[in-house]
Amino acid sequence: MPEIKRLVDVYAGRILLEKNLVTLYESVQEFWVAELDGRVVGCGALHVLWADLGEVRTVAVHPDVKGGGVGRLVVERLIAVARELELRRLFVLTFEVEFFARHGFAEIDGTPVTAEVYAEMCRSYDTGVAEFLDLSYVKPNTLGNTRMLLTL
Repeated sequence: MPEIKRLVDVYAGRILLEKNLVTLYESVQEFWVAELDGRVVGCGALHVLWADLGEVRTVAVHPDVKGGGVGRLVVERLIAVARELELRRLFVLTFEVEFFARHGFAEIDGTPVTAEVYAEMCRSYDTGVAEFLDLSYVKPNTLGNTRMLLTL
């Protein structure tokens, strides 16, 4: 996790939300990493939001290998895991619109869940879920981000 934290910190506050080490440890099972010569050069997480819906979170690539396909490999792996889990849709909140569009994600407005599911999800303490729901108290975290969805 410390290696993932260092990688995320490169982008924290600009294109990724800052993540405390404890938050990363709490979601360790969601992460996939790409390694090169024994060091972590890319990461990404898949968080299940609902029965049919997941979220791609915290995709980061070390600047030394950016543009070399590491991000693509990480996202392809996250999509494959989502399919294994029989999720039908994947959400991402991102500044990297073109990158995710190349993977089939499309821009959306609003929150792609029913009112009943929305109400149930409001009970979550997860900040990422609050961002997905577009709740007012997380608005400063999401300004400028684009909401995108991939149908699997």
